[in-house]
Amino acid sequence: MPLARSLSMTSLNGLPQWEDEDLPVEDLLLFEVSWEVTNKVGGIYTVIQTKAKITADEWGENYFLVGPYFEHNVKTQVEACEPPNPAVKKAMDTMKSQGCQVFFGRWLIEGSPYVLLFDIGSAAWNLDRWKGEFWDVSNIGIPFHDREANDAVIFGSLTAWFLKELSCQFDDKPNIIAHFHEWQAGVGLILSRSQKLPVATIFTTHATLLGRYLCAASIDFYNNLDQFNIDKEAGERQIYHRYCMERASVHCAHVFTTVSQITAIEAEHMLKRNPDVVTPNGLNIKKFSAMHEFQNLHSMYKARIQEFIRGHFYGHLDFSLENTLFFFIAGRYEFSNKGADMFLEALSRLNFLLRVHKTDVTVVVFFIMPAKTNNFNVETLKGQAVRKQLWDTAQSVKEKFGKKLYNALLKGEIPDLNKILDRDDITIMKRAIFSTQRHCLPPVTTHNMIDDGNDPILNTIRRIGLFNNRTDRVKVILHPEFLSSTSPLLPLDYEEFVRGCHLGVFPSYYEPWGYTPAECTVMGIPSVTTNLSGFGCFMQEHVADPAAYGIYIVDRRFRSPDESCNQLTQFLYGFCQQSRRQRIIQRNRTERLSDLLDWRYLGRYYMHARHLALSRTFPDKFEMEPSAPPKTEGFRYPRPSSVPPSPSVSQHSSPHHSEDEDEDERYDEDEEAERDRQNIKSPFSLGVLPQGKKKQHGEYRN
Repeated sequence: MPLARSLSMTSLNGLPQWEDEDLPVEDLLLFEVSWEVTNKVGGIYTVIQTKAKITADEWGENYFLVGPYFEHNVKTQVEACEPPNPAVKKAMDTMKSQGCQVFFGRWLIEGSPYVLLFDIGSAAWNLDRWKGEFWDVSNIGIPFHDREANDAVIFGSLTAWFLKELSCQFDDKPNIIAHFHEWQAGVGLILSRSQKLPVATIFTTHATLLGRYLCAASIDFYNNLDQFNIDKEAGERQIYHRYCMERASVHCAHVFTTVSQITAIEAEHMLKRNPDVVTPNGLNIKKFSAMHEFQNLHSMYKARIQEFIRGHFYGHLDFSLENTLFFFIAGRYEFSNKGADMFLEALSRLNFLLRVHKTDVTVVVFFIMPAKTNNFNVETLKGQAVRKQLWDTAQSVKEKFGKKLYNALLKGEIPDLNKILDRDDITIMKRAIFSTQRHCLPPVTTHNMIDDGNDPILNTIRRIGLFNNRTDRVKVILHPEFLSSTSPLLPLDYEEFVRGCHLGVFPSYYEPWGYTPAECTVMGIPSVTTNLSGFGCFMQEHVADPAAYGIYIVDRRFRSPDESCNQLTQFLYGFCQQSRRQRIIQRNRTERLSDLLDWRYLGRYYMHARHLALSRTFPDKFEMEPSAPPKTEGFRYPRPSSVPPSPSVSQHSSPHHSEDEDEDERYDEDEEAERDRQNIKSPFSLGVLPQGKKKQHGEYRN
């Protein structure tokens, strides 16, 4: 038996290093398989899209993404080209000769990785045969009416077929790694293992099927993980075949990974296997050259949101926009899983606190959660029209006023302000004021909801009575549609909107990772998360005092719902008590945490999973160093020295305080930033790509 090569995770240039130099990275091929390659369905698309650059930098032209072919996606996202690897081209040609449509090109995102896309429709005539073969190897039957599961069988069969055609061409090398994401891709893994293909397999679950269903049913999930009759629960929800596909994929894989510690615990009970590696989700971080730039963006986009508020609350704009804070929640419309139920209850309690303490702070809360609508709300559109009309009136009066003032000053006179505006000007202004009168409250939703009477958010708003009354210090706006810069109401993209807000609130009950608070963090916007989200657990592990850095973590695991709601209310009320300077300091700290979420750091976990898969699949060729898995010592932010030792000092007991007070005398931005930089390990320096790994077609940015 030849000597095994030792895989190292402590390489100088971040690439896999081998003890024996005659086995370079070019002798490996990496295929990453997912239903969401070029096909945005949910959060897995973001994972694969953002991770592509660092993976392409590591693997060069030996990295391929495998997904389904959808013409509308390919036309806008993929540039067709010929496969650079002759073995890949031959495998594709073999499949094409037997009637399957296979598309190859570069995905036009950062890193411009190669993509291999299978046309599911062109191979659908094989469905019955492939379902039979899948039954023979797994005893899992797929009902004819479940189109998603049928598509997964076709996609998986095509993937396994391709891997078989490819591996048949190789003798000793290159070795193949296939990384499958979620149950939709799992059939390919199961078939590859049943055919004993020489392929190192990895399976990643981003959320368990049954976990999502159980949490959506308002079951006390995490306190009863070991009590569930898994087969019974899956059968009652008519997803037993999907659950079996997922569980079989988990147990067939050489290496099983999941995205967070909380999901690892869930997978142990739901799927009956402990993950080998936890692979946290990252983002591509683009740092600004100057710290104040992201603060300037916050001011700019906040002003755009304020313009919308002026129109939406016309006739009821009796609160100061300078003392108004913008909170938001965004994501799939999963009322309980995303924590919208707890958020609304906390807003009711926050409204009570702000009214009792007679604060001058107003909170406007946006719910950005897509639902079925039939058009914009007429009253909302009218509000924006009234605002624009008032602006035009003010501009015309200002222009006349300015000319008269200018002429008077030229003559050396101080104008008589009683005469500078004539009767027509006064009449125009009075008519403008009268036009702002409204006989109804500002609407709580911007659209006409199709099922208004059964909408969970609207029904909760009715129950707690947050109807945007003048006396309410908390105002609510449901925007049941994704944000767009072309919208006639709120013309902002999601990123621009987030930058303009003060706080993102995501008190999720079921959130395997949580990209929404992560995106807030990299944009320097504080956020609320929970210890049941992967992101919240990750921050608790790596930040000594998350709240000081603008990450508020609600305990939804070890507290009752009422206690968790009270804790969330206190977080929100405490945030309302901060001065403008305290919020600026906190945003600076939040933005510095973005280094923790950079794929340049988190990519090491995926590297480890690949190394582990190689060592388990080809033990005579590869062996893991005993230092694995990767560690993150020194990968932790300490408590900022400028944070006062108790909340009573850091926050005023009453929001009525002077901003001239020197609340944070010890705060030194440069000193804090330098200390935080030292607490993060140096990122992987991917350096020069090995020979034969030249990038082609440039780098595309999405």
